[in-house]
Amino acid sequence: MDNVMRFLFRGSGLRFVLVAFCFFFVTGTAFSGEPGRVEPPFWWAGMMHTELQVLVYAEDIGYARVEVDHPGVKVKEVTAVESPNYLFLWLDIENAAPGIFPIRFSRDGEVVYEYQYELREREPGSRYREGVNVSDAIYLLMPDRFANGDPSLDDQPGMLEQSNRQDPSGRHGGDIPGIINNLDHIAGMGFTALWLNPVLENDQPRYSYHGYAITDFYNVDARFGGNEAYLDLIETAGEKGVKIIKDLILNHCGHHHWWMEDLPTGDWLNQWDEFTRTTYRMTSITDPHGSQYDYERMVKGWFDTNMPDLNQENRLLARYLKQNSVWWIEYAGIHGIRMDTQPYADRFFMSDWAKYILHEYPYFMIIGEAWMGIPAMVSYYQGGKDNHDGYDSYFPSVFDFAIYDDIGLAFNEEPNWSTGLMRLYNTLAQDFLYPDPYNLVIFGDNHDTDRIFTRVGEDPGNLKLALTFLFTTRGIPQVYTGTELLESAFEHHGHGELRTNFPGGWPGDPVNKFNRGERTAEQNLIVDHITNLAHFRRETPAIYNGWLLQFVPEDNVYVYFRYDTNDTVMVVLNSNNRDADLDLERFREGWDGYTAAEDVLTGEVYEGFDTWTIPANQGLVLKLH
Repeated sequence: MDNVMRFLFRGSGLRFVLVAFCFFFVTGTAFSGEPGRVEPPFWWAGMMHTELQVLVYAEDIGYARVEVDHPGVKVKEVTAVESPNYLFLWLDIENAAPGIFPIRFSRDGEVVYEYQYELREREPGSRYREGVNVSDAIYLLMPDRFANGDPSLDDQPGMLEQSNRQDPSGRHGGDIPGIINNLDHIAGMGFTALWLNPVLENDQPRYSYHGYAITDFYNVDARFGGNEAYLDLIETAGEKGVKIIKDLILNHCGHHHWWMEDLPTGDWLNQWDEFTRTTYRMTSITDPHGSQYDYERMVKGWFDTNMPDLNQENRLLARYLKQNSVWWIEYAGIHGIRMDTQPYADRFFMSDWAKYILHEYPYFMIIGEAWMGIPAMVSYYQGGKDNHDGYDSYFPSVFDFAIYDDIGLAFNEEPNWSTGLMRLYNTLAQDFLYPDPYNLVIFGDNHDTDRIFTRVGEDPGNLKLALTFLFTTRGIPQVYTGTELLESAFEHHGHGELRTNFPGGWPGDPVNKFNRGERTAEQNLIVDHITNLAHFRRETPAIYNGWLLQFVPEDNVYVYFRYDTNDTVMVVLNSNNRDADLDLERFREGWDGYTAAEDVLTGEVYEGFDTWTIPANQGLVLKLH
């Protein structure tokens, strides 16, 4: 191939593009050995996407000639950038067989770096692996705050933050072995999916425990146990019927990410003359009257001073992030991705990213976080929506923040025309805005919000009603760890209060709440309630895969039905401090053809559909016969 060199201007700096086998003749000492980084470190033959970008980082590697010799592997392009310490290789692997082959980097006829690259054989059926779906119930936990299974992992030499369990904002030592040790608690309650807050390396000097400032996209944090522990978790969880959801952030990284001291290009980040924070005004993205200024501030402003905003318009970074997601799905066998701060990243990149993932894994689950309590705004970000501007995110699911807002009020306020249980009805009545409302994730709290027990007035009866609603209405229910223990906290009191350690997760804890005998009677009441609801939901397709028929609440009593061609389940929520007499004739549309109903939570049987007395502050989940 002829030596060719082209210069392209892009953004604020000069970018060099070298076609395969091109090189610059320079003088200087050669550096032997492997490159400092190669990402992805390996790949797979037989993937649907047949073009592979490989980032290579080493001193002055941008001046090197590249040679690859493996059947079916072709070098399409070699891209050098502003930093001479990077090369981006674009390989055609459409016809490549599995195997290990050398990638050689030479200068002046001498090999200065060599990397043994591996194309692995795909696991049979990996493309069609079942993702998280409507039949699942999700348990959310923060790894640093759940359980410490291996105290030797707590402090890693050379890492910027060590453990300090006395600091609410410090690392407490929770790890992946601790999660593995206590999977029976999660699976026993009936949860079939586990969403972990981010586990990738966060080698940050402060606040590294939460995981949202990634410093290495290819390695699980050593203080959690590293990649091997993560694989262990996925395998062990799978044996117990629990799928794993990976928490992913593509909007930003940590300011101590390894590339921050030597950025590949001047436009790798969204940079400003001085620190500029995002406005957090997500409505400026969809506003048909909005200004470009507000849009740019929202999308390109930094989330925080220690979270540099990534520029996904850079084609090299965009491909890097797409491939990293595919790598984790194929390597680890995860079943879903929860996408942090979905609207904050470039939305067109996000759409391309989702298409890229789903082309490779058509049954994979992606759940977007678009924190807006307005159905019209939330629905914009679910894939398949016929939006006013033609945008399609391709995300199968998003978190239903509108229902989240309602749950914190509906069971804990004086009812009137539009409050109390009418909130739930009115929001569900707007489901016409969603392309697939049954695939939304519904929840009462998470690691960023007031605890649900706090939101319902610290009333166990109200909490039971809220949980009954979550597990029986449309959507995929998600419960945050500690809900079963009646944990209570306000977000404005600090995130450390929201993210408390699970009692019994640490050696020497005075009480172990994983054990039934060490929980209070009220805590066991909630554990049992969740367990009964989750197992019944899992065994009843009419709930997780059927239709929803709801009736306007009257006197703060809400009745709805979940049904399919085989079964009907009737749910009655009485959110009053008094018994309520319910005339069933009004609901004949839901129960017609049936003669009796059995409450799956208490075993009580109701014969006939005349008038029932619904106990105060009580929810009935009735299987119709």
